[in-house]
Amino acid sequence: MRYPTLILSAICLVLTAGAASAEKRVAFVVGNGAYKNVAPLPNPSVDAKAIAATLRNVGFEVVEGSNLTRDKMTERLLDFGKKAQGADVALFFYAGHGIAISGTNYLLPIDADIKSEMDVKLGAAINIDLTLEQTMGDAKVKLVFLDACRDNPFAAKIKSNSATRSVNVQTGLAEMKSGEGTLIAFATGPGQTALDGQEGNNSPFTRALLANLTQPGVEIQQAMTKVRAQVNEETNKGQLPWGHTNLIGTVYLNGAPAPGAMAAATPAAGASQASDVELEFWRSIKESNKPEELNAYLSNYPNGQFRSLALSRIASLESGPKPDATRNLSAGIDPATFKEEANQTTEDQIGLDKGQRRDVQRRLTGLGFDTKATGQFDQATRGVITRWQAARGYPKSGYLNKLQHKALLTEIVAAAPTASSDEERPKRRAPSASQAQSQPQAQPQPQRQHSNPGPDPAGAGRFIGGVVGGMLR
Repeated sequence: MRYPTLILSAICLVLTAGAASAEKRVAFVVGNGAYKNVAPLPNPSVDAKAIAATLRNVGFEVVEGSNLTRDKMTERLLDFGKKAQGADVALFFYAGHGIAISGTNYLLPIDADIKSEMDVKLGAAINIDLTLEQTMGDAKVKLVFLDACRDNPFAAKIKSNSATRSVNVQTGLAEMKSGEGTLIAFATGPGQTALDGQEGNNSPFTRALLANLTQPGVEIQQAMTKVRAQVNEETNKGQLPWGHTNLIGTVYLNGAPAPGAMAAATPAAGASQASDVELEFWRSIKESNKPEELNAYLSNYPNGQFRSLALSRIASLESGPKPDATRNLSAGIDPATFKEEANQTTEDQIGLDKGQRRDVQRRLTGLGFDTKATGQFDQATRGVITRWQAARGYPKSGYLNKLQHKALLTEIVAAAPTASSDEERPKRRAPSASQAQSQPQAQPQPQRQHSNPGPDPAGAGRFIGGVVGGMLR
């Protein structure tokens, strides 16, 4: 008879629900968008309200806020810190502007007016590391979600007012490591920017969290794999969430599955059937030309069903074109290219017109850094430029300077750009003022195949398989 099994499953569900309700769960949820000194963001307050409502539905006590000044944010954080003492689960969600300076991340209240690095260090912004340590330090499980990887709105001011001009002001947020019992998730990879979404809607990252984070019976790391796949697909692989975890047990935000259900879902010993989550992840990256995305699959599924296929594709990508069609990318490149940072000012000094911007976009696409040749350097193109810089070992900013632009022009692209203007046709002609060095002739190669970057003089090798590193390693 099936009745005893059904009764046992029902009892397990009741016990699971009771255990979840007995847990002390506290969340800090804030969205800042109505900035007073920089362009406002339309969606963070919408994101925060949706996340707060979702968490309350699964038993969280939520300390919530929207468009908070420095003083108001401090008040909310003090309240959260008190309530999170001894919590079973403490969750931190922030949407809005965040900045990274010299490898340290900061959140921006709406009244932030940052003109220099000193303003940041004297308290105009909220130090994330210190905040998490002080508010969530003794919680058993700590979950951190940062939808704050937008362009740094104060970058130009900070750089121009730096006494030494050596301050490292990053695009997006810097990498963070998690302590024991902690999961940290970013909307996109370190040093990259994330989309805010259409006005009045949720950002892609928040929308994916809402869809997957509190699914009944889904473990948090499985949920984050789904989040990663959803954002990757929704943004046409333009945004890939990143994270780091040191969780030491399974975490369910909406009830663990009953033992009977778990047994039914578990393959027999020796079976190699892939789970739905793994299949979804693999489908989202199986045709990728980016080794870091394939390495992300291997990090999440070291013994996965598609491990051999992933390894084979990575080997193919990293081998690059045939030796007779390759060269050392560092040959003939000014060593200063690997040190000089780029920003809006240095890019303006190049004087690129719309056709030359299209040329840059086509060259990046030919090298495997896919972007649309619109002639405008929008947010998506900035992210692609950042990835190209990281892969070559140049300082990452999403903007070009004269040396980086010259280096890009000297690269042999795997597929010749579509010739829609005279400067793109393979004719001998005098170089223009902004194109001091023309592109060398190359043998035709298969579409979207990577060039071999050769030696790695400035750490480009650390990027491959490491910048994104997998949603949850």
